[in-house]
Amino acid sequence: MPLTCRGRVRGLEPSRGDIDDALGKFSLTLIDTLDTLALLNKTVEFEEAVRRVVADVRLDNDIVVSVFETNIRVLGGLLGGHSMAVMLKESGRMVWYQDELLHMAKDLGLRLLPAFNTSSGLPYPRVNLRYGVRGPETRTGTETDTCTACAGTIILEFAALSRFTGDPTFEAHARRALDFLWEKRQRHSNLVGTTINIHSGEWVRRDSGVGAGIDSYYEYLMKAYILLGDDRFLQRFNTHYASIMKYISQPPLLLDVHIHKPLLPARTWMDSLLAFFPGLQVLKGDIQPAIETHEMLYQVTKKHNFLPEAFTTDFRVHWAQHPLRPEFAESTYFLYKATRDPYYLEVGRTILENLNRFARVPCGFAAMKDVRTGSHEDRMDSFFLAEMFKYLFLLFAEEEDLHFNVEDYVFTTEAHLLPLSLSTASNSQAGEELDDSNFEWTCPNTRLLFPDPAFPRNLREPIRSAVDKSCPHPTTHRREPGMGRPPLRAQDFMANNPEHLELLRRMGVSLIHLKDGRVQLVQHATQAVSAVAAEDGMRFMQEMMELSSQQQKEQLPPRAVQIVSHPFFGRVVLTAGPAQFGMDLSKSSSGVRGFVTVAEPYKGCSELSNGEIVAGRIALLQRGQCMFAEKARHIQKAGAIGGIVIDDNEGSSSDTAPLFQMAGDGRNTDDVTLPLLFLFHKEGNILLEALKENREVEVLLSDKARDRGERLSKTVRRHEYEKKLSTPPLWVFLHASNPLVFNKSCLGNSEHSLGPEFLSWRHVSKKIDAVSVLMVNLLKLTK
Repeated sequence: MPLTCRGRVRGLEPSRGDIDDALGKFSLTLIDTLDTLALLNKTVEFEEAVRRVVADVRLDNDIVVSVFETNIRVLGGLLGGHSMAVMLKESGRMVWYQDELLHMAKDLGLRLLPAFNTSSGLPYPRVNLRYGVRGPETRTGTETDTCTACAGTIILEFAALSRFTGDPTFEAHARRALDFLWEKRQRHSNLVGTTINIHSGEWVRRDSGVGAGIDSYYEYLMKAYILLGDDRFLQRFNTHYASIMKYISQPPLLLDVHIHKPLLPARTWMDSLLAFFPGLQVLKGDIQPAIETHEMLYQVTKKHNFLPEAFTTDFRVHWAQHPLRPEFAESTYFLYKATRDPYYLEVGRTILENLNRFARVPCGFAAMKDVRTGSHEDRMDSFFLAEMFKYLFLLFAEEEDLHFNVEDYVFTTEAHLLPLSLSTASNSQAGEELDDSNFEWTCPNTRLLFPDPAFPRNLREPIRSAVDKSCPHPTTHRREPGMGRPPLRAQDFMANNPEHLELLRRMGVSLIHLKDGRVQLVQHATQAVSAVAAEDGMRFMQEMMELSSQQQKEQLPPRAVQIVSHPFFGRVVLTAGPAQFGMDLSKSSSGVRGFVTVAEPYKGCSELSNGEIVAGRIALLQRGQCMFAEKARHIQKAGAIGGIVIDDNEGSSSDTAPLFQMAGDGRNTDDVTLPLLFLFHKEGNILLEALKENREVEVLLSDKARDRGERLSKTVRRHEYEKKLSTPPLWVFLHASNPLVFNKSCLGNSEHSLGPEFLSWRHVSKKIDAVSVLMVNLLKLTK
């Protein structure tokens, strides 16, 4: 949790739903990152991490986890760590290692096996690490559906576990699941659906693509052939691939279709997980469509700094989140390996710079809540360190930077390293006649494929132009007039108006207050005072639904609260809800910037008692007791330049709740001219904690996070100048770049010396008084 600077422990934090199924109280990030440390030649850190895993991690936890996520992240992480430990031991290091990680991997594999106890061989999607899937104590085993990728992304880890340990059970179960999926493919289109019933084998969702729900099934067919040497996997992959290129691939787009009617598109948008596919096409040897699709993804990335979680065929944002997914970097690496085109180094530099400029925060890298605003989510998934760091390092690494040959390994879908020495040619199973005509045994040499160095550039140019020319197409929505009008109009309704509540009661409409602060309307016609009133109530409810639908369509985009003062310097961006009144931040090129102050009274429902302090600042208010417009008028009267309303519903978060926008009070709100933004409780607490820890906190209210370059240097210079006014003329100068590197020779031999370690701004601010560093006299500099 890089914004709150602590680890995420399942059960201690508010549930995020299915996404938390990856957490099993088994030190997920530590295990998932083991072979990253080894690849980056951090052998000391790798050895220490292995010792910690062996000593501290326990797998016998009474907790329900995702079979898919636990397999690729934890089992894969243990096997990748074991592969690296064995390699280091053979070179004379880590001589103490006695296959401890492999023993843990087998223990985990045995805990996952009960999930495969189905008539089809497809695993249950979840398993209890202690109790399996049977019995009430497991709290699982009742599911009927799983995704294709969930059942089809097991073979690499389970086969590697079997071949490392000599126990064939694991590989046999993974093969059975793959065989069943192959048998259930749609025989006319040779495509598979997204979701399947694990008992009957019926397709539950019949849309087919190469993104979420299916992606790594195709990846593992190809890589299972590479790792295990079984020709059958290559034959199946080639059969599927031909259908993908026939029906799904519409260069540069990859669009979902229906498996029974493959010429019929299933949707008009693409999800970001398909960004892995150009890399898989490189392994296949089909370079041209890989270049085209990758270029389309790159242009979309350049539009938004990151690849949105989903985007439309005309390249508009469909889902605005970006959880720091590594698939685009993965494909960039594979394309550079195949073509050696320096263009892909430039792509990698763009990825790297955007991560540092927009995602880096004091305690790590924060996922983007909304790529349009640059707001953050308190989340750094383990795959960021497991995959993104590997692929970016390998993209830029020279041969001397690598202490072993990565070509001797295959990357799992989580980028864990499994040695090709596990392959046994004799493992091809007899009993099925293989069709040699369907095989492509060699990958083309790119120098022969593209004899003209300009050819890849010529492929990219029209795609770049197509994306650049695309733009959102605004649509207008009209609400059809109703047949008649009830006594109370939906657009006039106010939840705190006693007269309106009485009218609702007469119409049989009850109002329920939800925990997240919203209200729900429910009508019971039998409770109305008359048949006419009941009919009026039905019309009111219909009108309210139409109004709600219209408001959702016309919903304002989210806004951003960016903390720009020391020690944050713009690195923390909070998702904020807009107001339907006051200053429109989307029309301001610079936003509104100022120091924050808590209003008194905190609710802001009466004239402020600390108006002289609020004047010229951004007031912090708490939701409740009065209308938002009333709060805005009170802080505006006190001279505030902006306001932030913090939700009073404890535990609410933009991670789990839909965007909230503040409505007016039913009256003309043209008199409100300052900007007012809304923060959920969790994001608001981050701001309040910053205010507790720092004497002054400055924020920027805007429609999206600003580039930190110029503003960061100005903020640092101002911070240095303010430091001059309150301390003796011996100064530590904080450079704008991060992380800071302090050389021990500059610090002397004091017991307080920090050494050549990487320090966050928070560390510096805490230790600055304990270190005497003579750099430059600030007075000379200011002259």
